Amino acid sequence: MAMAAFRREGRRLAPLISPRPITAVRSSPLPPTQEDEGPIGVRYISTQVVRNRMKSVKNIQKITKAMKMVAASKLRAIQTKAENSRGLWQPFTALLGDNPSIDVKKSVIVTISSDKGLCGGINSTSVKISKALHKLNSGPEKENKYVVLGEKAKAQLIRDSKKDIELIITELQKNPLSYTQVSVVADDILKNVEFDALRIVFNKFHSVVSFLPTVSTILSPEVVEREAEAGGKLGDLDSYEIEGGETKSEILQNLAEFQFSCMK
Repeated sequence: MAMAAFRREGRRLAPLISPRPITAVRSSPLPPTQEDEGPIGVRYISTQVVRNRMKSVKNIQKITKAMKMVAASKLRAIQTKAENSRGLWQPFTALLGDNPSIDVKKSVIVTISSDKGLCGGINSTSVKISKALHKLNSGPEKENKYVVLGEKAKAQLIRDSKKDIELIITELQKNPLSYTQVSVVADDILKNVEFDALRIVFNKFHSVVSFLPTVSTILSPEVVEREAEAGGKLGDLDSYEIEGGETKSEILQNLAEFQFSCMK
């Protein structure tokens, strides 16, 4: 009788007893989570785990800082090259002039872009300006073609202007560009494309976060000679006299080719 009464009393008091045992005071400063409470009496996050995580974050910060320093060093080198190259093409612009509004029959728009993205609106801006030039210079007796440099401009122009693309050149930026490499590309374009005017669309470096969309016009030697004979203003070319065995046409051909390679 006594044992039966004891068992009945135990069943009556069982719901009032907490099923979770009292655990030790938490050593971690983090608030408890669902995972921390987990099984009864088990803690998943300890002070040592937090220390290890903080150490890994500091290591990642050091690696990121080193990568920033390497990127800044590369940017300074490329910026120096870009600024030094202006001494080549600016004198030719003054000598032969830049006539963006000249009316010719055959225009070739050279759109320069990058092979990779993650550079803001640089590539899309070049493509938009190229399309605007194509529309502006279109006409019943006019011919407009594209020469595309870079994967990003290729991907955008090939969708709606595939029939107007004369030449596509990509993967130029795998190695640092040099004048020799650019000269080969310029020679390839001049041999495969007929033009009266080349309109080069590119982004002129202004600062690390700012580029100025620029259009530079290069005329063929025939158009330069025709405009000079017609009394058109072509920069400071008329101020010089041509001497030597070469004719004026040959000199203009050499100047146009060199100007094109410098502009690119």
